[in-house]
Amino acid sequence: MSPSVNAITQARCFHHPDREAVARCPECERFFCRECITEHEDRVICANCLRVMADSASRTGMRTAGIRMLLHLLLSFMLAWLVFYSAGRTLLKLPTSFHEGTIWRELAWEVP
Repeated sequence: MSPSVNAITQARCFHHPDREAVARCPECERFFCRECITEHEDRVICANCLRVMADSASRTGMRTAGIRMLLHLLLSFMLAWLVFYSAGRTLLKLPTSFHEGTIWRELAWEVP
């Protein structure tokens, strides 16, 4: 028998000392009974380590959500600036007579 198999046959659950252990958590390296472990991503892991992994994943998700929101705000600002800049450039290209109101007198369809 190898040393790891021998260790698990004599080990007791970390939370329930009266029960024999059936698995060892790869994260905390403690032994646990069937009730204290779960399978996650093809690994047998204890509930405490799974909770820690989930908390760190949610913090990472929140961090990336904040960065994504900042990028959206910057993109929105740049898009608004581009629209107003283009509108201003278009207004500057209009002839002076349009701004003064004299262009309407020059039109052929206007009655004298």
